[in-house]
Amino acid sequence: MSLMDTPNAQFLERYLDLAAYRQTLIAANVANIDTPGYRTRDVAFHSELEWASFDNFQSPLRPFVRPVYGLMERPDGNNVSLDREGLLLAQTQLQFKAGIEFIRAEFRRLHAAINDGVET
Repeated sequence: MSLMDTPNAQFLERYLDLAAYRQTLIAANVANIDTPGYRTRDVAFHSELEWASFDNFQSPLRPFVRPVYGLMERPDGNNVSLDREGLLLAQTQLQFKAGIEFIRAEFRRLHAAINDGVET
C-alpha cells in the first residue's frame, strides 16, 4: 500500500476520472450538433460514482453511457441542445476543479502528518 492509497485518494481519483470522461462525452455531443440522427449521450455521474465505491474502486472505470431521453428533437433526428451541453460542461468543470482542491487538501493533510502536524 502506497502513501496515496488512502480511501479518500482512491475516491478522488475515480471522481476525477469520471468527470474527465463525462467532459469527453459532452464535447462529443457538441461536436455532433449538426450530425443528422445523432442522439445525446451522457452518464449518470452520481450513480456511477456510487457504483464504483461499492467495489472499493477495484474495477477499472467503465461508465455506462446512455442516450438522453426527453430532449427536443429536430426534424433531422438530432436532439443535441447547445444550452444543455454548455450548462453540463460548466458543471463538470466545477466538479473537476472541486476534485482537484480536495486532492490538494489530501496532500496537505498527508504532508502535515509526515511533518508531525506542522503544515508548511
